[in-house]
Amino acid sequence: MRLLSWNVNGLRAIVKKGFLDWMERDLPDVLCLQETKATADQLPAELTRFPGYFSYFCSGDRKGRDGVALFSKIEPLRVDYSLGIEGFDDEHRAIVADYGHFLLFNVYFPNGKASRERLEYKLKFYDHFLEHIARLKAEGRGIVVCGDVNTAHKEIDLARPKANEKISGFLPEERAWMDRLVQEGFVDTFRSLHKEADNYTWWDLKSRARERNVGWRIDYFFVSEELKDAVSSAFILAEVTGSDHCPVGIELQVES
Repeated sequence: MRLLSWNVNGLRAIVKKGFLDWMERDLPDVLCLQETKATADQLPAELTRFPGYFSYFCSGDRKGRDGVALFSKIEPLRVDYSLGIEGFDDEHRAIVADYGHFLLFNVYFPNGKASRERLEYKLKFYDHFLEHIARLKAEGRGIVVCGDVNTAHKEIDLARPKANEKISGFLPEERAWMDRLVQEGFVDTFRSLHKEADNYTWWDLKSRARERNVGWRIDYFFVSEELKDAVSSAFILAEVTGSDHCPVGIELQVES
């Protein structure tokens, strides 16, 4: 299975930039989108009824913000629009799809840059989410987590680590949570296969940082450790434009 994840920074906007043409060329088995900023009824029919795919949309109460979507050639056994975590579903940041051999979490994690309150919300979201997936893992479920995590884990994961040590997205407490995620048995698929620097998934638009590859790697695929050997490749599609993020993906050798 070829699984892709992409923060599109507005699904209606990216449709105008050739998204449908790109999708027709790539045709992944599963495509997870974040920051769609739209409800299903605001989207064109050629997208919501894209041939060959089951499509699912989840939008939050904050108009023009948040939102996730899932396109899948394979119909999941079940799709949930909730993490089932009390107090953290109001922004509708996740779609959970059950493919039998694994649970897929498509998540748009909160951004903590706006205020101290938003940073606290982000950290609480992190903690509750990790407790949730660790519990499912302990029950024997295979777990795939993808999306915009909004944090660069290590210094190798952003172009200018020293300049951003006090910026949300690279704070010690955010990075410590990612350490805990790994310690709980969740594998960063890209970093497990690629040790080299200068691989990023987000670039600031205002400073034209993409042209200079001054970026951050904040979009990920994590898998529970029992699925690690089923990941035959992990990649970043930095050449795909249309958003301030680019798609990331994995090839997963499991039965659907």
